[in-house]
Amino acid sequence: MAHARLIVNPAAGAGRSGRRWPQIRALLKDIGLHFDYALTEAPGHAIELARDAARNGHEMIVSVGGDGTLNEVVNGLYLAGATGHMTVGIIGTGTGSDYIRTVGVPRSFRDACRSLLSPKRLTVDAGVVEYVRNNQTLRRLFVNFAGLGFDSEVVKATGQRFKKLGARPAYLLGLLTTFLSYRNREMTITLDGVSDRRKVCTVVVSNGRYGGGGMLVAPNADATDGLLDVMTVNDISKPDLLWSLPRIYRGTHLTHPKVLAERAREIEIRPAQPVSLQADGELLGEGPARFRVLPAAVTLAVQAAN
Repeated sequence: MAHARLIVNPAAGAGRSGRRWPQIRALLKDIGLHFDYALTEAPGHAIELARDAARNGHEMIVSVGGDGTLNEVVNGLYLAGATGHMTVGIIGTGTGSDYIRTVGVPRSFRDACRSLLSPKRLTVDAGVVEYVRNNQTLRRLFVNFAGLGFDSEVVKATGQRFKKLGARPAYLLGLLTTFLSYRNREMTITLDGVSDRRKVCTVVVSNGRYGGGGMLVAPNADATDGLLDVMTVNDISKPDLLWSLPRIYRGTHLTHPKVLAERAREIEIRPAQPVSLQADGELLGEGPARFRVLPAAVTLAVQAAN
C-alpha cells in the first residue's frame, strides 16, 4: 500500500480544516492508510512541503484544505518534477472546495478519506499562468480556474475582508463591494494566436467547472480534454450584471449576449491598465498574463472504495 504524506492547512475554511483534522486523522488510521502529515504555517508553505515530500519518495500526496491548498500542493510537485509520477488525494475542507465538484472527489470528508484507498485514478490537465508581481514575471500552475478583472477583484475583497464568514456569504459580500466600485476594462485577448481588443468586465480561464463557492462558471469544461475554457463577460452594464449573476449558479449565463465562451490551448490577456489576477481563488499578481494548458498533468484519487 502506498505511503501517503498529508499536507494539512488548518486555516482553510475559516479554521474548519483545523477543527476537523483530529477526526480525519483518526478515520485514516481506522481505515488502514499508511501516512504521515505536516501542518502548513503560512501561505506558500504547502508548496515547500509538497516539493520536499516528492523528493523524499512519498508515493501519494494528500491535500487537506481548500482549492488554494491543492493549488500549492500541485505547484510543489511541479517544482519537484513529480506531477506525472505521484498520486494526489484531496480531502476538501476549505471555503469553496469547488474543484472537487468537477473531478468527482466526495464532498464528505469521511468519504474522501476512503477514496484514498480506491484503485481508481483520474488523470487531469492543469493550467499554467505567467503573470506580473512587483515588476517580475512569475509562473504558477492552477488546477481549477484563473481570472482577471471583476472576478479577481471579487477574490481580493473576499479574501481580505470576508473569508471568515464561509464560502457563499464571503463570496456574495465580496461580490457586492466589488460591484459598487468596479469599472470595465480595455483588454487585448489572444486565443491560439488570434487577437481581439475589447472592453470587458471579466475574463475567466477554466479547467474545472465551478468557482466562487458553487457557481457553475464553465458548465462545459472538461479537465481531461487538453483545452482551457475561456469565458469573457464583455462590456455589460451594472444593472444587467446584477440581474444576471444568479444565472451563473445554474450555468445558464452562457446564453447572455454579453457572454462569450471559447476554448484554447494558449491564451494571452493584455489589459490597458493594471488589473488583478487570481488563480484557484488566491490573489497572485497582475496582468498581462499568458495561459497554456498542461495536458494530463496530475493523477487524482477520485472514488470511494466499496
